[in-house]
Amino acid sequence: MIDRTYFEPADLEQARSMLAGAEGLRIVAGGTDLVVAARSGKAPLPERLMAIHRVKELIGLDSDAGGGLRIGALTTHGDLETSAAVTQTWTALSDASALVGSPATRHVGTVGGNVCNASPAMELGSPLLVFEASIELASGGGFRSVPFSSFVTGPGRTSAQPGDLMTAVVLPPLQGPGRVGSAYIRLEYRLAMEIAIVGAAAMVRLDETDRCIDVRVALTAVAPTCVRAAQTEEMLRGETIDPGLLERAASAATASASPIDDVRASADYRRAMVPVLVRRALTRALDRAKPN
Repeated sequence: MIDRTYFEPADLEQARSMLAGAEGLRIVAGGTDLVVAARSGKAPLPERLMAIHRVKELIGLDSDAGGGLRIGALTTHGDLETSAAVTQTWTALSDASALVGSPATRHVGTVGGNVCNASPAMELGSPLLVFEASIELASGGGFRSVPFSSFVTGPGRTSAQPGDLMTAVVLPPLQGPGRVGSAYIRLEYRLAMEIAIVGAAAMVRLDETDRCIDVRVALTAVAPTCVRAAQTEEMLRGETIDPGLLERAASAATASASPIDDVRASADYRRAMVPVLVRRALTRALDRAKPN
């Protein structure tokens, strides 16, 4: 029988101190990924665990005066799915959260766990890219912020250093000229307890004539990390988007994809589905940006 050491800090300051003095300490919140990996034999339970569920500084959503949003690392997917602030402004994030696991999973699974697990198929990844989010980290040495685009470095890997604790996701304001719409779409075999075969997120900003003045598109599960579709964005920015242009721009997204073959789908199938998912995500985002 393995003896395990269990830590349970009462606040953020205590958590930072524990991380500074405990080598090899694994952080756990909802535990949905950790428990599944242990039960499936993919990874044993760590010998040193720190449960952060009591750290109140990591809980909740807070809007700032400039129109941005700070999402505590212990915020659950269920919180994002139902938050009025998220569903009305950062809708793609609500779309993605609603697709995570089952209602029970969404009730305990956290934003911090989803981000730090760093799966190429993570539901929140593409929405966080199109909203140009940043990740807040705390350690015994202080606090720092890292763009989400450089935080996840590969499957299961992040730029977090030993002793770092993710404290929040920060979304910059979407305020500005024009109307904004966003969406996240995924391809799946089942409607629940599933992960993306391919996913796409889109954010568009339209002026009063419905010309696209800004657009961001990101892909899920077709590369080692979630990635932006730069060619698609370049083709649409500054244009009035008609069906033909939308089709061509969606097809250009395959240039950003480098999928693999695995038990869930072939690389060729994933690559073929990229334009389909991008077109659907852009179409829904455009519909949401236009007046009712």
